[in-house]
Amino acid sequence: MPVRVESRHLNDVVVIAPQFFTDARGFFMEIFRADEFRDLGLPSEFPQDNHSRSGKGVVRGLHFQWDPPMGKLMRVSNGAAFLVAVDIRKGSPTLGEWFGTVVSAENKKQIWAPPGFARGFCALTDDCDVQYKCTGIYNPKGEGGIFPGDPEIGIQWPIDVAAALFSDKDRKAPTLAQWLASPLSDNVTYKVEALQKQA
Repeated sequence: MPVRVESRHLNDVVVIAPQFFTDARGFFMEIFRADEFRDLGLPSEFPQDNHSRSGKGVVRGLHFQWDPPMGKLMRVSNGAAFLVAVDIRKGSPTLGEWFGTVVSAENKKQIWAPPGFARGFCALTDDCDVQYKCTGIYNPKGEGGIFPGDPEIGIQWPIDVAAALFSDKDRKAPTLAQWLASPLSDNVTYKVEALQKQA
């Protein structure tokens, strides 16, 4: 049951549509196969898996990590969420642009966003389970965040962001402009990510 690339956005963000089998018992599908991901030019090694549960109206993100560089393969195993990726790579032709789409347990899609993208989501249902495979081990000293309501990015969230439930950390995160003005942003550049992709 091979996976297929449904679409690509901002050059590097990929929507993956797995094939699945259904019958009276339920369904079966392959979430990840290293050989098929390699054939599609996607990463095949994920040393860390994460799982979050959120109530309706919760917004998590926008998060990223540069040391080690962390890409994420995201899916929703229960409920539905609006998943977002924002290009924050200095020198990128799509710097500051975003892509978002609804991913659900029903449509079974997955979103791959490589290092250099800030990722987040809005839970559209209660008991919304988002699971993501990560290409790097979590390092709190090498991570950052962008405020999801940054008007210059202009993400069209499906809810009123002012009424969203945030963590204090996410609510106090800098805007993209503030992040780019920080010397730490030199750790997240388009050239570096392009070289890593070729490696």
